[in-house]
Amino acid sequence: MPNKRFWFFLTLTLVFISTLTAGCGAATDDHKLKMAPLDSMPQEVKTSPVTVQQAYQFAVANPDVMKQIPCYCGCGKVGHTSNYSCYVAGEQNGKIEYDLHAVGCSICVDITQDTMRLLNEGKSPGEIKNYVDSTYSKYGPSNIP
Repeated sequence: MPNKRFWFFLTLTLVFISTLTAGCGAATDDHKLKMAPLDSMPQEVKTSPVTVQQAYQFAVANPDVMKQIPCYCGCGKVGHTSNYSCYVAGEQNGKIEYDLHAVGCSICVDITQDTMRLLNEGKSPGEIKNYVDSTYSKYGPSNIP
């Protein structure tokens, strides 16, 4: 008959596998959204936390939505005109020029993560903008002119 140590490690292994499986299931919900490939992103993005990576992937793949969503971190002072500007500085000859501002700004990333979640819940960009305005306006002025 197996000893107590065997049962402990078996239980620990099952908990670990369950955790991995649950995490994989949660990530699948986000994949309903259009996401840009991570491999084409700057190294600073690739080595950032997963939430930052996902925010960049989403912003790059969804400019039509992200240009409607404001940011409230104060980045309007540096010329940003939407939450999209926190991730993308522009485009030259069809190649994206990244803005690395959001790599170090949790407000930008939180707004993008909320946008992703609310889109998954079926909200429109207008409804998301209203949510962002009411939730984040306490941090500063909107960067949408």
